[in-house]
Amino acid sequence: MKVIIPLAGKGTRLRPQTYHTPKPLLHVGGRPVMSYILDDLKKLGVEEIIFITGYLGTVIEAYVAEAYPEFRARYVEQPVQNGTAGAVKLAEEFVDEDVLIIFVDTLFDADLGLATRLPADEAGVIWAKEVEDYQRFGVIVRDADGFMKRIVEKPKDPISRLANIGLYYIRDWRLFFEGVNDTLAGPPGPSGEFYITDAFQYMIDHGAKIRVGEVAGWYDCGQVETLLETNRHLLEHGRGRRPDGGQNVKIHDPVRVEEGVELEDVEIGPNVTIETGSVIRGSTLRDSIVGAGVRIERARLHDSLIGDGAVVAGVTGRVSVAAHSVITGD
Repeated sequence: MKVIIPLAGKGTRLRPQTYHTPKPLLHVGGRPVMSYILDDLKKLGVEEIIFITGYLGTVIEAYVAEAYPEFRARYVEQPVQNGTAGAVKLAEEFVDEDVLIIFVDTLFDADLGLATRLPADEAGVIWAKEVEDYQRFGVIVRDADGFMKRIVEKPKDPISRLANIGLYYIRDWRLFFEGVNDTLAGPPGPSGEFYITDAFQYMIDHGAKIRVGEVAGWYDCGQVETLLETNRHLLEHGRGRRPDGGQNVKIHDPVRVEEGVELEDVEIGPNVTIETGSVIRGSTLRDSIVGAGVRIERARLHDSLIGDGAVVAGVTGRVSVAAHSVITGD
């Protein structure tokens, strides 16, 4: 199968981190968000990926070329941010077989192998996660056999608690793009954008059966608070790493401290990642992600993001510091 990954957004909720780094390349658990998904695609045997790029697209291209040369990568620029349907439409000319569509704002524990085991009469899979705060999401209503009936955006009543997570497999790709084109030919949604979910509704209205697959876990990486929550999950489930040494170091697990980090008179954790080449002295850190080559001195930080090469000194509280920036206080 082929894969479409739309990632043209600017990541405004994660500024200033995203002024220089595309949102999919921000680190969580010591790795770029997108790397977890690309690793899953390697295991699935995917060969070709169509990236829909925009903001900082050349940075994405350079990363994929260096870290994942085994993929045959195509890049299509989305000049106008007109919604998910508009993004996927740009890949239509390259799709000639079944397709997996992945939005990389989130990580997920999903059985992607379900796509290879789907009965012949089923047109695709839309993955979902049961949530309590259903009013925040587009929720999927399914029938008694587990097939999608419709998607309702932010319902007031609990007609379903299955949130649409932005992960789709489409076997009947011709009917799908017919639905995308029908969606784009109509009026936009309330936000002025065109939604891919309307294309799925078109498929169902034309007789297609789309199975609803549930994921075991779904972890948002789209804003500071949820990025830190996802970081904690990854540290607690295999990505933790205690420091190799240091002077007067107190650790509260889970943490991930890479090789080459210098620690002196510090209290680290819980939920902290620190990347290689960073120096932390006379400071405490909790619930924070610290990039590579960072220097932190005399600081008491929590719920913070510190970009590569930044300097933070004499600061107490919560900060978000862009790469190669300096913030000091007394």
